[in-house]
Amino acid sequence: MKLKKIQLLLLMMIMFIGILAGCGASEDDAEKDNNSNEDAKTEQTEEANFPVTVTDGTGEELTIEEKPERIVSVLPSNTEIAFALGLGDQIVGVSDHDNYPEEAAEKEKIGGLELNVEKILALDPQLVLADQTNDEKALKQIEESGIPVLTVGEATDFEGVYETIELIGKATGAQEKADQVIGDMKDKLTALEEKANTIKEDERKKVYMEISPSPEIFTAGKNTFMDELLSVINADNAAVDQDGWVKMNEESVISMNPDVVITTYGSYVDDPVAEVTGREGWEDITAVKNEQIYDVNADLVNRPGPRLVEGAEELGKAIYPDVFKD
Repeated sequence: MKLKKIQLLLLMMIMFIGILAGCGASEDDAEKDNNSNEDAKTEQTEEANFPVTVTDGTGEELTIEEKPERIVSVLPSNTEIAFALGLGDQIVGVSDHDNYPEEAAEKEKIGGLELNVEKILALDPQLVLADQTNDEKALKQIEESGIPVLTVGEATDFEGVYETIELIGKATGAQEKADQVIGDMKDKLTALEEKANTIKEDERKKVYMEISPSPEIFTAGKNTFMDELLSVINADNAAVDQDGWVKMNEESVISMNPDVVITTYGSYVDDPVAEVTGREGWEDITAVKNEQIYDVNADLVNRPGPRLVEGAEELGKAIYPDVFKD
């Protein structure tokens, strides 16, 4: 009798475990079904938004009849934005200069400054992402073939980048994701500004940004991303009285006497620091004497896309390491 009771108890335990497993499986299946339903609803909502009419960066209206499933991006910044919006699978072609994210390198290359129109048309895109610096003649040929070309504006500040992200999001059916990307950028930027606000006025540093080395030395003046990024972290641009990208002579930089020198050409110059310190007469510049010369990734501080906030953070860590340390 005692053996039968034990056997019965074991049988009941096995049945109970089976019921629990069944419930767990049902819950997992229900969650999967729910996620699938949500994805389907999102897809249906995106599809319902088309046709959509947007005003591009030139002020012209462009109507996109259906949600583009095949997209060619002929500009690195647009490619970065598209991937950030979750459109990586839809991207079928990118420019020769696209290097981020890594997945972009796997896409078909369609040319650099001169676009390969035949290759672009062969990819059968439903949308081409471009800007006003691209090959105008080539873009015209693409448009005449019946393919919509979205030309974004020339962004020179964060607001311009937000507008570009919003425009691409609307044109591709990724508006919700665009809002999220913009929101994340703004939150990170606010966090950086809060750190920067702890820097006292007499602690502010004068920074010289060098975007190309000798003999053709160029810097970034006002109305550039680099100038705005310096403002975000409470640093002063040594070339703020200049406008845009400016060719400099060495004497002018010596007279500026910056506290910090930032170079952006480490990707093609072996030793940017030696490039700066080896110049005659520069040994008396404060940045050189105090060994305050740093190289940062040019794409982070000059490419109008989601990573600009990272660029501001990198500059902050170089110029004010104690303030912007992790």
